[in-house]
Amino acid sequence: MDLRKTAVSSILWSLWQQVSLKIVSFCITIYISRLLDPAQFGLIAMLSIFVAIGNSLMDSGLTSSLIRTNHATDRELSTVFYFNLIGSVVLYLGFFLAAPLIARFYHQPILVPLARVYGLIFISNAFFGIQSALLVKEMKFKKQTNIQIPASIIGGIVGIWMAREGFGVWSIAAMYLANSFSSTALHWICSTWRPLLVFDKESFKKHFNFGYKITASGLIDTAYQNLYLIIIGKFFSAGQLGLYSRADSISQLPISNISAAINKATYPLLAKVSEDVVQLKQIYKKLMQQVMFWNAPALILLALIATPLFHLLLTDKWIAAVPYFRLLCISGVMYPLHSYNLNVLKVTGETALYLKIETIKKVISITGIIISINWGIYGLLYFQLLFNFIGYYINSFYTGRLIAYPVKEQIGDVLPIMMTTAFCGLLCHFITTQLFYHIDNSFIQISLTTILFVALYGGINFFSKSAALTDFTHLILKK
Repeated sequence: MDLRKTAVSSILWSLWQQVSLKIVSFCITIYISRLLDPAQFGLIAMLSIFVAIGNSLMDSGLTSSLIRTNHATDRELSTVFYFNLIGSVVLYLGFFLAAPLIARFYHQPILVPLARVYGLIFISNAFFGIQSALLVKEMKFKKQTNIQIPASIIGGIVGIWMAREGFGVWSIAAMYLANSFSSTALHWICSTWRPLLVFDKESFKKHFNFGYKITASGLIDTAYQNLYLIIIGKFFSAGQLGLYSRADSISQLPISNISAAINKATYPLLAKVSEDVVQLKQIYKKLMQQVMFWNAPALILLALIATPLFHLLLTDKWIAAVPYFRLLCISGVMYPLHSYNLNVLKVTGETALYLKIETIKKVISITGIIISINWGIYGLLYFQLLFNFIGYYINSFYTGRLIAYPVKEQIGDVLPIMMTTAFCGLLCHFITTQLFYHIDNSFIQISLTTILFVALYGGINFFSKSAALTDFTHLILKK
C-alpha cells in the first residue's frame, strides 16, 4: 500500500474510532449529567489535573519514541513497559499521600477518599500502554476501535447504574475506572505482545533521551490546559467548576473527533517522511487545511445552537454553562493548528525546541491568567481566546523555519476557511434570531439552524471551489 492509500485508510479508521467512541462516551455522559448535579462533576474536575499530570509523568514520552522508532525490539518494548508500570505505582503512592493536601486546597473533605480510589487509574493505564502504542505504530485503528468501544460501554453501564442508585460523584469515578480496567483486559486479550523479563539500560537511555523533553513539554501543557480548572475550583464554587468543565468537554467534541483522529493517524506517517522537508511541508499543509475546514464550522455551529442544545440534552440546570460554552467553541477554532505545528517538531527530533516553545508560551499564558482573574471567569475565558492566537503565532514561527513554511504563508492557506466560517456564522445568527426566535421546540431550533448553516457553508465552498474541499474530494472520494 502506497503512502497516500495508507494515509487515507489510517485517517478514516482513526476518525471512525474517534467518532464512534465519542458518540458512545457522549451519550453515557449526557445521561449521567441528567441524573447528577454540576457540583458533582466539579468535584471530579478538581482531580482531573492530577490524573492528567500523573499520566504524562508515567509515560515519560517513551511510547512516542517507540512509535517513531522503525524497528523497536522486544527488549525496548519490555523496558518501557516496566518503567511505566513502576512509575505508575510510585505516582499512585504519591497521589494517595497527597490526597489530604488536595482536599484542603479545595476545601472539599470528600476528595480524600475519592482521590485515593480514582488514582488507581494510573496503574491500570500503565498495563496497556505498550499494546496501545503498537496498535498506533502499526496503524491498526480498527482493532483499537473494537477494544475501546466495549470498554467505554462497560464503564458507562457501571456509571449509569451507580448514578441511578444515588452514589453521586462516586458513579463518575467508577465509570472511568471500569472503563480503564476493561480496556486493560481487552488490550491483553487482543494483543499477542507480552513483556520479556528484562530491563535494558541502553534501550531505556535511548528512548528516555528522546522522550523526557516531550514529557516535560507535555507536562507543562497538561498543567496549563487544566490550570483553569484549578483556578475556578479554588476561587469559585464546585457548581461553577462543573458548569465550566461540562461546557469545555462538549466544546472539545469536534477537536477530539476531527483533529485528534488525524493527529493520531498522521504522527507515525509524518515520522516516515521526516527527513524530506518538501514532502513534510506538503503533508502538513494539507492536514492543516483539512482540519480547519471541518473543525472551524463544527465549533461555530455548536456555538449557534448552544442554548437549545443544552436545554434538550442536559436540562435547564446546566443552562448557565451556555455563555462559557460559546466562548470555548470560538477559542477552540485555533487549537488544532497548535498540535500540528508541534508534531512537526517531534517527528524532526527537535524536542529541545519543543520544550523551549512550550515554556515560552506558558510563561506568557500564566502571566495573562494572573491578570485576567481579576475579571472573574469571563476574564479567564476571554484571555484563553486571545492566547490561542498568540500561541499559534509562536508555534508556527519556529515550525515554519524548519520546513520553509513561514507564518504568513500558513495563515494565507487557512484564512479563506476562517473568513468563510465567520461569514456563515454571523449570517446564520442574524437569520435565526429574526426568524426562529419564536420557536419553543429545541429540536426544531437545532435542526433549522444546522440545515441553514450547512447549506450556507457547503454552498459557498462548493461554488468557490475551495482548495480544502477539492483536496478532500480527490483524497477521500476518488479511488
